[in-house]
Amino acid sequence: MCRSIRTLANFEPPATDEEIRAASVQFVRKLSGASRPSRTNDLVFDRAVEEVTAAASRLIRELSTSAPPRNREVEARKAQERARERYARPA
Repeated sequence: MCRSIRTLANFEPPATDEEIRAASVQFVRKLSGASRPSRTNDLVFDRAVEEVTAAASRLIRELSTSAPPRNREVEARKAQERARERYARPA
């Protein structure tokens, strides 16, 4: 899946509508193979983004878990550390 699509469930504060829409755009881009649709496909692309956004919003808001909410700052630090390890240059 796209590396730029992030987990949005179980965060405090909850994911915003903008975050959900951004993830939906990335998902539709990945599925369609186009980062920018042609003018001919603009309506189809936009409709797909709206439908995915609606479905993702329902999913995120309706999921339940017994795990404590995640902290965005802690998760960002973990991601930075993973990237540092992944892209570390050999000595």
